[in-house]
Amino acid sequence: MVSRKKMLIVDGYNVLRSGSRYVHMRSADDYTHDRYNQVREALISDVAAFAGSEYRAVIVFDAADNEESAGKTENIGGVRVMFSPFGSSADKVIEKLAHDARMRNIETLVVTSDATIQDTVFGGGVDRMSANGFSREMDDLHEDDVRDAAFVTEHKSTIAQRVSPAVLQKLIRMRDGR
Repeated sequence: MVSRKKMLIVDGYNVLRSGSRYVHMRSADDYTHDRYNQVREALISDVAAFAGSEYRAVIVFDAADNEESAGKTENIGGVRVMFSPFGSSADKVIEKLAHDARMRNIETLVVTSDATIQDTVFGGGVDRMSANGFSREMDDLHEDDVRDAAFVTEHKSTIAQRVSPAVLQKLIRMRDGR
């Protein structure tokens, strides 16, 4: 069986602002640059975990209003992280990525709660998942990881640990033929 080519496109700021997992990571009164970067890093880590070996993943962050944005792209943990170039919204970049994937017959999943993007990209081999749907998937994955990490087999004890010292001495003498 030939493995299918799949692409995962994530609307970065949309998911951070409307995905329940990421909203809860930020405290209500803490919108500091450092805290937002921590939540953004959590999203990148989650996308890498979700994508695994099944998807080529890209997260697009909107930088249309940033005059210094040249559409920088970098690879972090196997995830392509993009900032839209000045004057071009993340929506346009996502639409182009989805369109190009469709033209190359690449099965594509777009994660966003933006209705305009959903309407524009859905269909023709492009599926969508809401920000909250993705958040729930990541919460479930995290719970599985915690459960797996906590799973410890019971300590196996030997017969020598379970019998009285007197019985143990008798068994040793029997074993050694004394």
